[in-house]
Amino acid sequence: MCAGEFFIAKTENEHMQGFGEKLRELRKERGITIEELAEAIHFSKSSINYWENDKMDPSITALRAICDYFDVSADYMIGRNV
Repeated sequence: MCAGEFFIAKTENEHMQGFGEKLRELRKERGITIEELAEAIHFSKSSINYWENDKMDPSITALRAICDYFDVSADYMIGRNV
């Protein structure tokens, strides 16, 4: 775990709907590995794996880094239609 990295543990049926699928899709569209994304956004490979598999939600800091990297909104990532 990187400095300042936090996990938000989830209970069953509690997660950002579709976040993991969106993250995986964006990563694959860019043709990058989990390792490359981890290095680019300064979070661990295991964190990204947890997020992609909807085991945990990212912290606000991690969500911001993901959105900045992929140039998408947080609303898009969490499935919020505005």
